[in-house]
Amino acid sequence: MLKKSVYQTVAPDSVIRLQKVNKWYGEFHVLKDINLDVKKGEKIVICGPSGSGKSTMIRCINHLEEHQLGQITVAGTELTEDLKNIELVRREVGMCFQHFNLFPHLTVLENCTLAPIWVKKIPRKEAEELAINYLKRVRIAEQAHKFPGQLSGGQQQRVAIARSLCMQPQVMLFDEPTSALDPEMVREVLDVMVELASDGMTMLCVTHEMGFAREVADRVIFMDAGEIIEQNSPEEFFSNPQFDRTQNFLQQIIH
Repeated sequence: MLKKSVYQTVAPDSVIRLQKVNKWYGEFHVLKDINLDVKKGEKIVICGPSGSGKSTMIRCINHLEEHQLGQITVAGTELTEDLKNIELVRREVGMCFQHFNLFPHLTVLENCTLAPIWVKKIPRKEAEELAINYLKRVRIAEQAHKFPGQLSGGQQQRVAIARSLCMQPQVMLFDEPTSALDPEMVREVLDVMVELASDGMTMLCVTHEMGFAREVADRVIFMDAGEIIEQNSPEEFFSNPQFDRTQNFLQQIIH
């Protein structure tokens, strides 16, 4: 059961704020007093070992996972048990998953127009124009009338990004978006994400792509055992990690 807490008002330039957020899976304490403030336009990369709580944290931001204690506020709306608040937040937050989650029986265009038509009540013609625009943006408009199964993994992930953008969110969440891709497909997805970042999109990305973190991130966060251990600019994070746990992690993933 979600418990409501009272905290200070969110700063005007903050689009996301997590305050003393806790989550349990049964007896397992997966998130421990997480505090995070994300400013509009900020690009944050979240890294850490498997089971550290990275994906759970970002899934709590759009209520795919329910936190049990603390406060999450997105675009001025607090995530509570109120379904209206959950819907308001999900309108502002797009998410791309590791395994694309496209509807296999719908075309690329239909995947992209479904939510705008049914959730935002946009007329079909307008929704299709919007979808084509975003499919062009991710350089895959020529595949609009194909089904997901006819596309490569990299193409499917770019469709998934376009689908999220069709809701015109304030924030994009990426949960290890390249980990299910063949190595040669990773760069095409990262290039799209780099372009989104350069356009000023607020982004939180769980990834082990440290080259992407160096290139794009305003801040890199390292999580372990359900806690934020360290966060800093990419330059400081990679050249001067402050904690042994961070140093050990970086030694394992950077060759």
